[in-house]
Amino acid sequence: MVKKRDIVTNIILTIVTCGIYGLYWFVCMTDDARVVSGDERLSGGKCLLFTIITCGLYSYYWCYLMAKALVQAKSKYELSADDNSILYIILCLVGLNIVNYCLIQSDLNAISDKMSATNEVI
Repeated sequence: MVKKRDIVTNIILTIVTCGIYGLYWFVCMTDDARVVSGDERLSGGKCLLFTIITCGLYSYYWCYLMAKALVQAKSKYELSADDNSILYIILCLVGLNIVNYCLIQSDLNAISDKMSATNEVI
């Protein structure tokens, strides 16, 4: 089951911990997206490591992968699915990754609600 997370709490924790909680949130979102989409390219630890090793360049590819995985997952659960890959990349380019995190978490929460409504456990 994908855990539903409160977006405001995650933002506050990210700010209070000077971004350290944001790394944990990044890993959790990535792992949740892998679970709901079945995309094995998404591994929270691996994506975080690649992002650190490439000094953030991998994060652009991560944004693209997450958008595609969420479209796939939302279609699977019969939710309205928009491809936000360009939006995510633009937000990443201008340094607004926290907005990406909020949008991604919002989509994951919607999928979690749908899974709960259908009593589906992964």
